[in-house]
Amino acid sequence: MYKVKKRIVVSAAHFLTLDYESKCSSVHGHNWVIDVYLKSRTLDQNGMVMDFSHIKKVVKDALDHKLINDVIRVNPTAENIAYWICQQLQPFCYRVDVEESPDNTASYEKDEQQ
Repeated sequence: MYKVKKRIVVSAAHFLTLDYESKCSSVHGHNWVIDVYLKSRTLDQNGMVMDFSHIKKVVKDALDHKLINDVIRVNPTAENIAYWICQQLQPFCYRVDVEESPDNTASYEKDEQQ
C-alpha cells in the first residue's frame, strides 16, 4: 500500500449557523492547516498515487481566499470541511485533518467499508 500526505495552508473565511449563540456565527477567518492523506495499492503511469501539486490545486483553488459558505453547501464546520475535501480527492483520499487554530483540529476518515 502506497500512502502520501500533503499539507496545505489556506486563508479563508466562514460563518457557522448554530442553534446557540456564538461568536462563530459572524463572518471570521482562519489560516487553515489542512493535512490530506491518500493511499493506493498501485501507482499511476508517473509512479505516483496523485501528484502533490494536483492535491494542492484542488484544495487551494476551491477554498483559498474564499468565503467557504459559498463553496460548501452545508454548515462549514471544520468537520464538514474535512469531509468535503476528502470527497474532492476520491478515490484515493481516506483522511483529512483540518486545523482552524493550533488548539482546534477536526478530522474525517473514510470507513474502510465505504
